[in-house]
Amino acid sequence: MKRELIAKLREWKESRRRKPLLLMGARQVGKTWLLQEFGRENYREVAYVSFDRSEPMRQSFEQDFDVQRILTNIGIYTGCSPKPGETLIILDEIQECPAAITSLKYFCENAREFHVVAAGSLLGLYAREGGTGFPVGKVDMLDMYPMSFTEFLTAMGYEQYVRAIRQHDWEGLRVMGAKLEEMLRYYYYVGGMPEVVADFAETRDFVAVRTHQTDILRGYQQDFGKHTTPSEAQHIAAVWKHIPDQLSQERKEFSFKRPRRVYPLEWLEAAGLVHRVPCVRSPQIPLSAFPGESYKVYTTDVGLLSAQCHLDRRVLLERNTVFGQFKDALTEQYVLQQLLASGENELFYWKAERAQAEVEFLLQTAEGVVPVEVKAERNLQAKSLKSYCKRYGVSRALRCSMSPFSLSQTPVTSQPSYSLLDLPLWAAGELPRIAHDFPHPLS
Repeated sequence: MKRELIAKLREWKESRRRKPLLLMGARQVGKTWLLQEFGRENYREVAYVSFDRSEPMRQSFEQDFDVQRILTNIGIYTGCSPKPGETLIILDEIQECPAAITSLKYFCENAREFHVVAAGSLLGLYAREGGTGFPVGKVDMLDMYPMSFTEFLTAMGYEQYVRAIRQHDWEGLRVMGAKLEEMLRYYYYVGGMPEVVADFAETRDFVAVRTHQTDILRGYQQDFGKHTTPSEAQHIAAVWKHIPDQLSQERKEFSFKRPRRVYPLEWLEAAGLVHRVPCVRSPQIPLSAFPGESYKVYTTDVGLLSAQCHLDRRVLLERNTVFGQFKDALTEQYVLQQLLASGENELFYWKAERAQAEVEFLLQTAEGVVPVEVKAERNLQAKSLKSYCKRYGVSRALRCSMSPFSLSQTPVTSQPSYSLLDLPLWAAGELPRIAHDFPHPLS
């Protein structure tokens, strides 16, 4: 399994301003594997501590914040004496030991020469609810998400496709289009949870995929009761169950005016189980300064979303018309995942106040806001996109669909035309790069 985030870890290792690192992410996205693989490839030795399996190490961190004493105890426990620059210290499942989270502050202040990485689930909840113990400003933080589509392609043995996508070899990719569409539909069903992908890559067993996904979803729901009161857990579970239904509707938004949904959604977001995309009143920079009163809520993974909805594999893979409206929800979820994996953490969408016009995503670049319309198939009637471009005098727009790559000049009544770039859905991970390098209107 190859994870592109390992390049960010190498950058962290070489940084002169390096602090202890917190790797954030939902359960089962592969945090432990990534850190161990990073340590194996880049250090002479790895000192691995998992707080859910070691009561002595929990007690060691809870005793006090004497970093040298802690380092000595890590050496005793792991069998390798930590050395600056040569040893990677991994503190896994760190949410099970709040004192260890606080200790990262003292590693930063008193022993920054040691390379310390920590990982755990629900760390966002600790940062939100844990009070003064969180080491604000004393740690580097990195978000980890399920495997992207290109990582999925690599796991399935199609690295040559990934290279072509990275090189933007659109002509060469035309002949691969049918296979890429097939693999994309597999990805809609399998998703990007590493254990699920690894098993599917080896067996091509769709039944086992659903079994793995059901186990992951069950584990998520068990967390609701572990970390909240029974009443709060009930509300969280209700909202969690409602998200697929909401996404399948033509109106996909949640509203800020419904306070009973606010806490459960905030909890799910802090736990890394959902991602909220706010609506903006006006697409101006910075987009965060112009929030509307509604937002869309997406889940962790497109495969888990299809599992939550009990979608039959034949519906996805045979383009069955019964698939209907939900293919739009899965496609939006898929594109969101690729944007997050590509480093676009602040995402927004636009919707006209008194019309049906909607643009699924807005990307903020140095030269302005670039709208991105998402289509599940090859329907290229971009009425919403045209309405947006006409209203705001846009010069550049992106559309992501099953159609091949193309760049064209699109007229707008009584206004200058704008450049419209069509990008195949299987290349959605390239959206941020293309948006930032996107050419101005064609001459």
